[in-house]
Amino acid sequence: MPVAAQIEPDTQPDTRPETRPAALPEAERMARLRLARSSNVGPRTYAHLMRRFASARRALEALPSLAATGGRAGYTACPEAEAQAELAAGAAAGARLAILGEPDYPPLLAEIDQPPPVLWLIGDAGVFRRPAIAIVGARNASALGLRAARNLARGLGAAGHVVVSGLARGIDAAAHEAALASGTVAVLAGGIDRVYPPENAGLAARIAAAGALVSECPMGTEPTARHFPRRNRLVSGLARGVLVIEAAVRSGSLITARCALEQGREAMACPGGPEDPRAGGANQLIREGAALIRSVDDVLEALAAPRTLALAEPGGTFLFDEDFFDAEIDEPDPDDLEDLEAGSAREAALTGQIMRLIGTHPVELDELARLCGAAPAEISLAVLELDLAGRVELLPGGTIARSTLD
Repeated sequence: MPVAAQIEPDTQPDTRPETRPAALPEAERMARLRLARSSNVGPRTYAHLMRRFASARRALEALPSLAATGGRAGYTACPEAEAQAELAAGAAAGARLAILGEPDYPPLLAEIDQPPPVLWLIGDAGVFRRPAIAIVGARNASALGLRAARNLARGLGAAGHVVVSGLARGIDAAAHEAALASGTVAVLAGGIDRVYPPENAGLAARIAAAGALVSECPMGTEPTARHFPRRNRLVSGLARGVLVIEAAVRSGSLITARCALEQGREAMACPGGPEDPRAGGANQLIREGAALIRSVDDVLEALAAPRTLALAEPGGTFLFDEDFFDAEIDEPDPDDLEDLEAGSAREAALTGQIMRLIGTHPVELDELARLCGAAPAEISLAVLELDLAGRVELLPGGTIARSTLD
């Protein structure tokens, strides 16, 4: 399905005074951290819970009964002691917590579908309020690719842009290094106190002094393979566009570019030799419509004239269409927990009906609503309960499948 990048061209400077959200009360901050760290509560589920209950405290109170209706007995939300321990570990690492909706939370990242509920930051949060471009590419980059990354990062910095990347070897590290004087942001795949690769620890310290380090993972999380696609989604979410320099046809850099398109950001690429496998992914992006980049001027021109790309392969394995939920879900009064309990029998019957109808192959949510004879809001609540119980998986395109662990 074609995905359009929708960056509007810069015409005149925005002279309106900046409006920044207020800090949350400490009790609500703690409740939101606990909610975000509770079992089976990802960004999507977190957002639905906050819409439904209006406060994290009420959502935490409701989690056990929701999970029980979905078929999981004995569900326990993240204990306050565990959240306190994470806060203490963050303070020891010199990091601070930014919760979605707070002043330090990156405003551009808050605009994407399913933004991470909480982030750990080290450095200057002011860097998130400046225009940013992500530069990503091969770890085993060529000398030519490394030179292009340095030159473009340096030039974009001089043009007023922050450079965002993933602190990996090769292109990422070269871009960060060249942007130290003008501002750069590194997104870590693991905890913010677990720099990977280890040889970039010194670079990470300099980035923290010249910009910011960011992670959505709990403190102490060791990076594993499954963390890197999530990291790539944040890299693109923090930037107005993603520039790929040397990337194989199947690489994390192309995942980042596809995430950018799904987030309505621009995808750009530097061309490379057709015989070099490191250039295959970047050349493919250009063939599919990405802006061909030779200089900083090309980047600025691409941002001013966004284009539509039709990618050869779907890349959004971490995102799904939330229109079904967002258009239909009701937001009851925060004091309506009694009504929720009164309808538990109906919800239990509906979750059972859903589980009988689905298998390991994806089924559309609106088709489930039709088959069950239920309103979309009822289906969305039942899916939330099953998700908390770990019995279903929500997939791209507004579809659902039975969890392989159920």
